Amino acid sequence: MDAIANMLTRRSIRKFKSDMIPKNIIEKIIEAGTYAATGMNRQSPIIIAVTNKEIRDKLSAQNAGIMGVDTDPFYNAPVVLIVLANKNMPTFLYDGSLVMGNLMNAAHAYGISSCWIHRAKEEFESQEGKGLLERLGIKGDYEGIGHCILGYADCEQPVAPPRKENYVYWIE
Repeated sequence: MDAIANMLTRRSIRKFKSDMIPKNIIEKIIEAGTYAATGMNRQSPIIIAVTNKEIRDKLSAQNAGIMGVDTDPFYNAPVVLIVLANKNMPTFLYDGSLVMGNLMNAAHAYGISSCWIHRAKEEFESQEGKGLLERLGIKGDYEGIGHCILGYADCEQPVAPPRKENYVYWIE
């Protein structure tokens, strides 16, 4: 798919089938995330790829608790890519956000649906989140940027609404 068409047609999906995505496709999506622009190419973000259902469900429950709901904030998506970034880098928030954008656009290019789910910051400030990083051997001062949930849509692809007026201002 043409890169521009891909960006214009990607939409967030909030209803997924439970079917797992092939690992080689997940790896290609992740690779695209690692090529996101970062401040001075410092590459402050990291990506945690979760395909283990038990861990995915624990993360979902924790995220739901932070949000104050008892529903699955990951909408049944079987894959969660968690983006964190090193807080010691002045551009960490922007770097991680660009990684999230690359992940979602790459997923769409491979026919995989996605959505950015928040509350990663709160998750990884908690003892559970810090414990997960420790068990994975991740050292450093990381802040959760977001969860990129991936899966096959269990709904129609939404159509983008018209863009708002006054979105762009020109200085010529």
